[in-house]
Amino acid sequence: MTFAHPSQPASYSWEATSEAVAERYGLPVESIARFDLNTVTAPSEVAERAVRAGRFEVPISEYPPSDYRRLVAAAAARYGCDPAELLVGAGADEILDLVGKAFIPPGGRAIVPTPSYAMFGVVTSQRGATVVAVPRRPAGEGFALDGPAIRHAAARDGGADLIWLCDPNNPTALSEPEGSLARLLDELAADATMSDRRAPVVVLDEAYAEFVDRSQADLRFRYPRLVVVRTLSKAYALAGLRVGFALARPAVIEEIAVYRPPGSVSVVSIAVGEAVLLDDTVAPGAVARLGEERQRFAAGLTAAGWSVLPSMTNFLLVDLGSPARAADVTEGLLRQGLVPRTFPAEHPLAAYLRLTVRDREQDDRLIAAAQALAAR
Repeated sequence: MTFAHPSQPASYSWEATSEAVAERYGLPVESIARFDLNTVTAPSEVAERAVRAGRFEVPISEYPPSDYRRLVAAAAARYGCDPAELLVGAGADEILDLVGKAFIPPGGRAIVPTPSYAMFGVVTSQRGATVVAVPRRPAGEGFALDGPAIRHAAARDGGADLIWLCDPNNPTALSEPEGSLARLLDELAADATMSDRRAPVVVLDEAYAEFVDRSQADLRFRYPRLVVVRTLSKAYALAGLRVGFALARPAVIEEIAVYRPPGSVSVVSIAVGEAVLLDDTVAPGAVARLGEERQRFAAGLTAAGWSVLPSMTNFLLVDLGSPARAADVTEGLLRQGLVPRTFPAEHPLAAYLRLTVRDREQDDRLIAAAQALAAR
């Protein structure tokens, strides 16, 4: 494991904008296809109808109701929890930021199993805290969490304040083995009791939960300091509307809520979010369509000679063998207006690319590009 305490807070690293890629390679901006953002290509008809109807709780000239009551009620019904167990945020990223403010003190320690979502480390460093990076198991073991290593790190130096988890994990596209998260939480609770210290807060980012049709939110009854994060950005195809939720025991929600800014979620987002959450067909329909296209996309890339890892999500992880080849392939893709997600040289996935499953036309462009690059 590694320990880092940056002199300056970290920031999230994006790929180049579509405009920047178009300008650099002399391409029409409308030809740029984003394979880096893990978004779904089109919103549902339910969402589009809600926007066209324009029936919002208040006019768009006004701030939204401060308790987001209608959106909270719809989310509580969808996730099977009490409204008092939910907190609304402007996407999952605002939820992560609020959790960091609530539970990571300056000079504190937060554990990040790596590789995982980059914002975990960013939020931690912005709090003036130490990121404790705990390597995951190797690719041959599905990049699974190393439970003993996490427990060891959590017990060191007076104990960790928070542990960041993600299931299914971004960017490795796989879920944890059945029962492993429950076992880890039970062991963390037992370790804290034996050492007479407070158990760390555990954040479980379930941004991709709909793709595996499984949530671990009920573990909050076994581990009261669990915060589960959900979003409408992925399976509900509403990334641009920025709607996310924290799901936790009421006492934990109260600790987070004091950091919530007023009105960060728009009246439009509330109306559309409520509509899709109350419709039983939106997420399952998107997941089914993406599952079929993911299989076809992966098969096409494999036939082109690329090593595509198994995926349970709306993106693929491709092993290109070396950082140098990954960089070469990236340049080849960018020249054709195809933007992959890359990883820096020091990252454990520097030899990989992450590719969002897009629509058939865009995916075929990338498959053709992979075939052309293999033939060079």
